[in-house]
Amino acid sequence: MSEHVAYRLEEIQAMDDDVLLATLKEHIIQHSILTGRFILKSGLESRWFIDAKKTVCSADGMLLVANAMCRVLPSEATAIGGLTMGADPVAFSTAAISAALGRPLRSFSVRKETKDHGGGGRIAGMLMEGDKVVVTEDTVTRGTSMLQAVTEVRDAGAEVILAVALVDRGGSAKRLLGTMEVEFRALFNAHDLGFDYEGGFTF
Repeated sequence: MSEHVAYRLEEIQAMDDDVLLATLKEHIIQHSILTGRFILKSGLESRWFIDAKKTVCSADGMLLVANAMCRVLPSEATAIGGLTMGADPVAFSTAAISAALGRPLRSFSVRKETKDHGGGGRIAGMLMEGDKVVVTEDTVTRGTSMLQAVTEVRDAGAEVILAVALVDRGGSAKRLLGTMEVEFRALFNAHDLGFDYEGGFTF
């Protein structure tokens, strides 16, 4: 694994969209892609695996991801979050960079189970009724985690205006989220990274 590059925030923000995405793609390929034989959460076997947290939790990767995400957020968005913990580093770093750019966003996490103490519920963080929400995730295979997050956000009285992932490795999220009338996009798909879609639903 190669060394991480210490980017300065102003260097990243000065990149045009194509350069930023190319730099982020190279980071993912160098630090987050593994090849071999892997069993996915679905139980299916895959010849490649992406540990996106090696990108979204590193200092340089975090800045690249957050800045790239900020460039695709709808102007009306007021909050970003998703199912813990795939969404957490993406949502929190994006909210921080967005605030630094003069566009504050609330950020939140959807727990996998309802909390039975304290404030209770599945939403942790800042989500308000009426928020226009971007649901996010580091890597999407089938799209079920995003689907859970969409349901919880709607139950909290907020509106989901977009679902956006760093990587779509399964190829079925767009159609699955379409059943909930939620637009889906990914910064990269499996083909962008040199692989076939694997692990997604077959419709």
